[in-house]
Amino acid sequence: MAYDLSMELIHATVQLEQPLGDGTRTVGTGFLIEAPTPDGKPRVVLVTANHVFEKMPGSDARIGYRVENPDGSWTYAPATLKIRDKAGHALWTHHPSRDVATLSIIAPEAFAKAAIPESWLAEDQTFTQLEVGAGDEMMALGFPRGLAANQAGFPILRSGRVASYPVAPAKIFPTFLLDFSVFPGNSGGPVFMSQVGRRRVGAADEAPTQFIAGLLTQQVELNSERLEIGIVTHARFIRETISLLDDKAAPVTTASAEVVVGAKAASAEEAASPD
Repeated sequence: MAYDLSMELIHATVQLEQPLGDGTRTVGTGFLIEAPTPDGKPRVVLVTANHVFEKMPGSDARIGYRVENPDGSWTYAPATLKIRDKAGHALWTHHPSRDVATLSIIAPEAFAKAAIPESWLAEDQTFTQLEVGAGDEMMALGFPRGLAANQAGFPILRSGRVASYPVAPAKIFPTFLLDFSVFPGNSGGPVFMSQVGRRRVGAADEAPTQFIAGLLTQQVELNSERLEIGIVTHARFIRETISLLDDKAAPVTTASAEVVVGAKAASAEEAASPD
């Protein structure tokens, strides 16, 4: 069945926020994945960057659901999202070496239906088979500085070019660079490719190239100057973090500890914006 990944992900992407009690809030981005339990029961999993939850000090956050009205309009309807228990222990699961977090949630029916199939997350062979590399265009969804596309709370869609080489395999290159402006609040948002037609000169016409490449986790700064470069963590680590929900001993990739000079989380204390 044909689908438009851009539209599918717009509906599956949500704002995550926590009021700080001083008129400001900490903001991040998350998206919903349909990941059935091992026994086949339906399950909706919220995916975001681990530091988004870590930088929220309280037990309750807000998740930005949207409701479509009979007249075709939309209403922003955020709901409480519990991220810590009464003892202050984290309720989310995070990857042991990468900035990825997952949390099983009970979503409203419309959002449960909007969750993206886990199979749409890229694997190493996805990048190899499709010859994804430097210069290819990808898109990203998020809420820079807590800004939504409209009062209904939809995410802002932006694009950039892959700015590093090579981009795979994830075990050796767990992240790759994307040439676009990153702001606090973008962290945790999906980065994806959605192209129609030929991707390489001389290639035959082909089906749309659509997959989730990963999630945005950091921006690059040098001497306190933003270089307008985002750091994307591979979707492989999203898959692994989802598997940890069911089996804490599930195998995970021990990736190279690459260091990007000036890398800085794109959602932290400075992600505070007017409440």
